[in-house]
Amino acid sequence: MTEQNPSAHARPASGRRPGGVEHENHPHHDNFTVVGNHLLQHPELSLTAIGLAVHIQSLPVGAPVGIKTLAGKFPEGEIRIAAALRELEEHGYLARTKERLQSGRVVTRTVSRNKPRAFLAAALPPVEPPTIPAPEARPAPAAPGADGTTPASALLARLRLHDSRLLLTERDVRRLAPSVTVWLERGVPASAVERTLTAGLPQDPIRHPAAFLERRLTADLPPPLPAPDPQTPAPRHPDPLQTCDGCERAFRAPHPGHCRDCREAAGRKYAAA
Repeated sequence: MTEQNPSAHARPASGRRPGGVEHENHPHHDNFTVVGNHLLQHPELSLTAIGLAVHIQSLPVGAPVGIKTLAGKFPEGEIRIAAALRELEEHGYLARTKERLQSGRVVTRTVSRNKPRAFLAAALPPVEPPTIPAPEARPAPAAPGADGTTPASALLARLRLHDSRLLLTERDVRRLAPSVTVWLERGVPASAVERTLTAGLPQDPIRHPAAFLERRLTADLPPPLPAPDPQTPAPRHPDPLQTCDGCERAFRAPHPGHCRDCREAAGRKYAAA
């Protein structure tokens, strides 16, 4: 039973085009299926796809709709039926997903939609006007605090907490702070800079802590981080899962078709013919 306008149930007027269709409709009270004209008169679906969609919508829940099962019912054959199923998927009337059972077996879960537009309207979020992201700004150098300290000068002042021999004067902190800033600008965390300056201190007295720290800041300075290489190829993603048009097993390939076993079997059959 199709969804038609009430006027479609009456005979055409006498001025109808010769040879046009006439309808003699009788109401169904049981054993019928309501199908929308958006499917029956779809301008982009083949007749095979339309007929297959109507058949699937008429089936009870749980009925098998695999390619081999459908090919056993109709004369179109597996290739045409597989192509029709893909048409219905592309237009939203059918959804097929792979699911792995607890036994490890992979099965195809098929969902038939009699009104894809309603499904899409409920699934899609409301359309919002696009927002133009603001250009990413590079972080500005840390401004001195209210007391005139910067992250570099604060780091140098904290060194005496690790070892009292690393006590620096204010003049020494101001002189060494630019060298510490270079480390921080090269992406080295402040904690790593502190470990580099305080690790493996000598047992002997450190008579000139500023000179000692300056040597470490200069000799152990890491190189700048390399810029991203635009020539580096993007990581290759695996091909999507496809349903074999022959045996319905899942296999990875860029396009739908037959799995390797089915292709090899077809090749052997062709060679033997």
